[in-house]
Amino acid sequence: MGEIVLAAKCTHVPTMLMSEQPGRLHGTRQPAIDGHLEIARRAKALGADTVVICDTHWVVNAGYHINANHRFKGLFTSNEFPQFIQDLAYEYQGNAALGDLIAKKAMEKDVFTLSHQVDSLELEYGTLVPMRFMSREADFKVVSIAAWCTVHSYDTSRKIGEAIREAIEESDSKVLLVASGSLSHKIWSNDEYEANNGTFTISSDFNRQMDLHVLEMWKQGDIATFIKMLPEYAEKCSGEGLMHDTVMLLGALGWDKYTGKGEIVTPYFPSSGTGQVNVIFPVQP
Repeated sequence: MGEIVLAAKCTHVPTMLMSEQPGRLHGTRQPAIDGHLEIARRAKALGADTVVICDTHWVVNAGYHINANHRFKGLFTSNEFPQFIQDLAYEYQGNAALGDLIAKKAMEKDVFTLSHQVDSLELEYGTLVPMRFMSREADFKVVSIAAWCTVHSYDTSRKIGEAIREAIEESDSKVLLVASGSLSHKIWSNDEYEANNGTFTISSDFNRQMDLHVLEMWKQGDIATFIKMLPEYAEKCSGEGLMHDTVMLLGALGWDKYTGKGEIVTPYFPSSGTGQVNVIFPVQP
């Protein structure tokens, strides 16, 4: 029988890649990289063989979609930031059976979901950035689930989370479940970016204070209260992908019945106006 062995909310900022390259950003995102490595180490120690990533950089406009190919290989250049992520080579094994089973479980909940094995359907960088670092610790398989959901309800995204857990427990996979996205996500305007040292600052102190409040709630295990405020928080603080990744993760963990206490493994940091963090959530029965 399979299980989710560990769950995490993770940053995927492109500056993590640039932090390992020569130049002015060299070394600046090492705490975020170290957080990914620590999450992967713990997951490996718990027997994880697959990473399921809810990716807020994969935008979908109808239905829910899972990239469940048998194998992923390619060169990725971001169409959003081609100067930041360019010719990023990747090669990972997939877990097609698990992706298909997640879609089946979601369909049984009347949530239209498709699982794809299409070689030309590439991974997005909300998946590729975490895998870049986590794969250094273990040869994880990967399944990517679209979590930039433009016309979807939180209720159906919660059901996707439930389907993820049910499918995993019916499989033979040990899984690290990752919600890949920021907290607040109001990027600096192009005109303001340089004047405000945008790479290392947040665009709204209101957003920063709300992010810190949310992290305190997670640390205290007050997930039920966070869920009540999540829709307004995501709207007012421009949560990345409206935070459907986080909804999926909490749906898999038990939703408002979940009382686990989040462990911050990378302290909160601003990036290009947004609020970023790496947090581990222990899995409860």
